[in-house]
Amino acid sequence: MEQTVTPYKVEGEIDYEYLIKEFGLSKLTPKELERIKKVTKELHPYLRRGIFFAHRDLNWCLDEYEKGNKFFLYTGCGPSGPIHLGTHFLIDTKHAGIMYPEAIKVAKKITFSTIKAAFGFNDSNNIGSIFYTSMQTVPVFLPNILNKTHRPCLIPLGVDQDTHFRISRDVVEKLGYHKPAIIHAKFMPPLTGVEGKMSSTAAQTAIITTDDPKAVKDKINKYAFSGGQATVEEHRKKGGNPEIDVSYQWLKYFEEDDHKLQKIYNDYKSGKLLSGELKAILIEKLNAFLKGHQERRKQAPKLLNKFVYKS
Repeated sequence: MEQTVTPYKVEGEIDYEYLIKEFGLSKLTPKELERIKKVTKELHPYLRRGIFFAHRDLNWCLDEYEKGNKFFLYTGCGPSGPIHLGTHFLIDTKHAGIMYPEAIKVAKKITFSTIKAAFGFNDSNNIGSIFYTSMQTVPVFLPNILNKTHRPCLIPLGVDQDTHFRISRDVVEKLGYHKPAIIHAKFMPPLTGVEGKMSSTAAQTAIITTDDPKAVKDKINKYAFSGGQATVEEHRKKGGNPEIDVSYQWLKYFEEDDHKLQKIYNDYKSGKLLSGELKAILIEKLNAFLKGHQERRKQAPKLLNKFVYKS
């Protein structure tokens, strides 16, 4: 199967079982989910539905938590994409004063040959991309330096970002810190149903957090790949395929009620629910979500200083 999965490119039909073997990941099993549930009391839908599917050292992280050594989360956002909230923001340029000295220590432990082999780089890659993993690695242990603690780090990420942290895990141990634990998520599919993942660089076929209700409706109706039949009559007779229908796949992210989601699945598969009706359900869900997000976004400038780390 032809597929490319790196932090810089995701192409092809993604085989997650293959990635588990290729990247050397551990499959997220019911046993780990039960351990998480003991702590959280209820599993998040992304865990229940297999959107998070693999991990590195999650059991060790849970062991530490059960001993009373609570972990911190480290996640991130590419500068060209929408922002999601953490506890504190570390901005590479703004916080270079505290990050760069640590990044140098990391960089001394990574050879160019390691980076080239991991990312497929050659001599035409710019030196910033070669150094970038060093900066990515710093937040794995920086909170422990700043707070004089020795807490585990858990990184939830899209599986395409794993390469950075495979390298990080080797390096931070050499520097005397814990390897970060990692939990890996599948890609949210693009609206068009083509291979790869949804990207904000293809804004016309992706839902952007600033889209208004009309834009959302138009994009879903025009671009969302359907698993339905060619005619209403045929669909009523044969039913649709929710496994390839993008609207259904997206509802796994936006419909929190498992019973409602299962009913949608059954109705669509039986032919009771039409493709247009399924799209309408998704449109309503997305617009409700975005309305709340956009209202909170208006208040964000007033709160920004509260979340940006003050060095």
